[in-house]
Amino acid sequence: MIELIKVKNEEESILHNLMQFYIYEFTQYQKMITLENDGRYKPFDLEKYWDPASPFHAFFIKYKEEYVGFALIEEGLDESPSYVEEFFVVRKYHGKGFGRLAAQRLFSMFEGKWKVVQIQNNYPAQAFWRKTIQEFTSDSYKESYDDHRRSVQEFDSRR
Repeated sequence: MIELIKVKNEEESILHNLMQFYIYEFTQYQKMITLENDGRYKPFDLEKYWDPASPFHAFFIKYKEEYVGFALIEEGLDESPSYVEEFFVVRKYHGKGFGRLAAQRLFSMFEGKWKVVQIQNNYPAQAFWRKTIQEFTSDSYKESYDDHRRSVQEFDSRR
């Protein structure tokens, strides 16, 4: 159904293109994000994802031959949890289970502790992650709010 494909350094421009859609959608929650003078949003610095010794990983989410999203992951080392740094599925594929499948594959790929955080007021993301993690862990996760009122889910993907 869907594939997670590790992004190669030479595919960085494709990832940046997808990230423009992500940033655009994110502006509804972060009003301070504005377009640059060239009509694009400021690109993310992705250098850390190209170092093979780095704990940072970038993945495309593909359906058939189409890019439908991406995930940026920080792999937990030792007892540190893994983090979902950024995660995006294009709107036309919302509600089809692609994001849930991709997220759950990532949880299995990087076994161990996880911490997933959503910004304040991003209720669709909070609902998505809560349902996805609840299903993956059979309701064995902890949810809290941090000092910035961000929703935080913590769990262990080793079952």
